[in-house]
Formats: sequence, C-alpha cells, structure tokens
Amino acid sequence: MNYSYKKEINKNIFRGYDIRGVYPTTIDEDTAYSFGLGFGTHIQKLGFQKCVVGHDNRLSSPSLYEAAIAGICATGVDVVSLGLCTTPMYYYACIKLGIPSGAMITASHNPKDENGIKFAFDESGNCKGQEIQDFLAEILEGHFLTGSGKVEEYDIEPDYVELYRTNLHFGSHRLKVVLDPANGATANFCRKIYSLFPMDLVIINEESDGNFPAHHPDPCVEANLEQLKAKVLEEKADVGISFDGDGDRLGVVTREGKYVPTDIYMILIIRDIFSKVENKKFLYDVKCSKSLSDEIERLGGEGVCYRTGNSYTKAKVREDHLPFGGELSGHVYFADRWPGFDSGMYAGLRLLEILSHTDKTIEELLEGVHHYYATEEIKFTSSDDKKFGVVDKIKDYVIEKGYTYLDIDGIRVNFSDGWALVRCSNTGPNITARFEANSKERLQELQDEFISVVQKYNV
Repeated sequence: MNYSYKKEINKNIFRGYDIRGVYPTTIDEDTAYSFGLGFGTHIQKLGFQKCVVGHDNRLSSPSLYEAAIAGICATGVDVVSLGLCTTPMYYYACIKLGIPSGAMITASHNPKDENGIKFAFDESGNCKGQEIQDFLAEILEGHFLTGSGKVEEYDIEPDYVELYRTNLHFGSHRLKVVLDPANGATANFCRKIYSLFPMDLVIINEESDGNFPAHHPDPCVEANLEQLKAKVLEEKADVGISFDGDGDRLGVVTREGKYVPTDIYMILIIRDIFSKVENKKFLYDVKCSKSLSDEIERLGGEGVCYRTGNSYTKAKVREDHLPFGGELSGHVYFADRWPGFDSGMYAGLRLLEILSHTDKTIEELLEGVHHYYATEEIKFTSSDDKKFGVVDKIKDYVIEKGYTYLDIDGIRVNFSDGWALVRCSNTGPNITARFEANSKERLQELQDEFISVVQKYNV
C-alpha cells in the first residue's frame, strides 16, 4: 500500500502520555506513516538502528501498524515486528531483546472507534508531556532520514508465558476464578497463562473482537463489570478479574460481587509485600483514597503521592527504585520480583497468589482499613484548547481561598476531613474531578463547592 507524509496532522491527538484519535478522522494510515517517519529519524539521532512494534486487537490496528512500520523502515531503521499482542507483551519484548525503542498501536480502554500509539525512544520509557509535543514539532518540520529498514518477525508469547511460570508461587488453597478479558487483546492469551497455575477457571467474553461487543473495555469503571459480578455470584467463585483493551490494567470483584477499586487492591499488595521488601516507599497517584496513604503510614512506610498517568507513574517507580506503585486507573507496577512494567494479567495473578496461601477472603484481608466516602471520577467536557486554562483559574480560586493544595497534576485541595481534585484529562477533551471525605455530608459540600467553580469557568 502507498502511504504519504501528512503535513496537516491533527495536533490534538498528541496527548500527555501518547497519541490517541478517532479512526479514520483524526488518526489514519497516513498519520501512522508520518509518525513512523518521525520516529525512525528521531531514534537514529539517539544512536538506535532497531525498534520493536506491536498492535492490539482493535479493528483499525493492523492497518495502522503496517503504515507505522512502513514509515519507520523508510528512514532506514529495522523493525522487530510482534504482530498482535498486549501492551505488556510489547514492554517485555523490548526488555528481553534489549531494544528500548518501540511503538505499540493501541488506544488502551478508549472506545472502539479510537486508536493511538504508545511509544518510547530510549531507556527512559514511554514518551510523555513536553517530549511528545517536541516530537510533534519534528514531524511537522518534515525533515526525515531515508533508507531501507528490514522487518523481522518475533513471537514474544513463549518467553512471556515462561516469565509468568517462573515468577509466581501458588499455595495449597485452590481458588475458583472468573476472568473477563472484555473481548480485548488479553482474550488471546489469558487462558494459557492462567492455566499455568492451580485454579478452577471460568472465562467470559473470551472471543477476541475489536468491536468490544460485551461492554466497554475499561475495568475501572464499575458499570463495565456487571457481567463479571453476575458470573462470580453464579459460579460461587472466589474472585473475578477483568482486563482493559490492551491488557495493562485490571479490575477486581470479590466473591460477594463487590468491586475493589485499585487503591484498595494496592492495600492488599502492600500488606503482603511490606515485610519482604527493603525499600518501604510506595507510589500512588493523586486520585487515590486516603485509605491507602493511611495504611502505608500505619505499616511504618512512606507514601509517594504523584501525578496521574501511566508514563509518569511507571517512570517514577523505576527512577526511585520503589518496590511497588500504582494509580487508581488500574495501572500497577511490581518491581519486587517482576520487571516493573504494568500488566493486568500479572496484577491479577499476584492477588490470586496471596489468596492461595490463606483461607481468608478479600474482605477479611481488608479488615482494619479506614473507610472514606468518595465519588467516582466526574467528567466535564472541555476542549483540549480550553481545559488547561480552566484548571489554572480554579488554582487561582484555591489560592485566593487560602486552601492547602498540591499542584503536581491539576489541583488537589487537602482538608483535614477530605480532599477535592480537579485536573485535565490527558486522554480526552475533558476536565475530571473526584472528591473524598469523612462523611457523606462533607463529601456533598466539597462536590457542591468545586463543581460550581468548574462550571463557572468551563463555559
């Protein structure tokens, strides 16, 4: 197929952590080809001549994948082609092959008509923030190297399966587990990997289908877990686990059919590994409940509150040599005995490993955790051109009121009895807000105050 350089590329698809747009209106094959031209040129300037490329199971992914590879090869860079895989499999291929440069064609948990690219130039990991904007400027300049790169196919699945087999050590308590890969990329691999370990396995929505016919592939929105909850109760299973579209995030349901938010899941993990790791510092993002920071403090550890975003949080865990970290959206990073990248399948198995060594349920393992009242994430539509200015005005309001705040990612306003968070989404044209408090009444007060401020400026 013939591709062409796209000078009038949509700038708004170059976001905080990656590239994401609607196919084929804001992202198409010529966009992917232009990305490849820029990417191949950029990494050669850094001294790299080879990169890794994979794609998820979205309907538009194979054609965007081929276009991106064509662009990369046209600059003289060789490509290791993974084909269909999960994002964690792509991460591991880069580690296994010792090739830090790469790109993954995926829009993660976004709607089926969207697609995108996660990419890394070097050992620093996924590109983010200003780095992405600078790269966009390079593409728009149009000064690309030329050459004839070669494509080498590589099957990462056997090595990836072996990584799991040797990493986890289950106990004698055999569990009944329901998995929901949500028709995403993990549908191609989860049965093989979970069958390595002693459990009674039930899988729903196992057909790989980029239309995501069962439900939206975001396991951290509770509404998307209704099928999983029902199946857990029907099967009288011990736990239910769901994954997102590209497999780097998870959602958890208890045997009672109750959703376990990621920050509460993280408490289970930190309680388990606390005595086993030397470094007692653990990372969480600004969206996480005070329940988590309370528990870290109770154990005698130190919490690191950081900005939201997979590219940022994963890099921070690596840079600070932390044993574990995560964010509310379902990304979690194990660096105690795992290579540090986020994998929903691995995160699920770490929970099952804990449960296999005890007769306690998830609810019993969470005894003593302080409960707060919290909202889900609330979204306000706001254009990419406007939303940052709106949050700046909210910061001015907070300063004028004399509130205590953290501005590492939007504005998190901390009170003695709760907190309010208002920030810009980096994956879509939205402003998001979340609130938490000691009581329902105080929670409502915080919502009323800050939602009215958002609505005042977001006009």
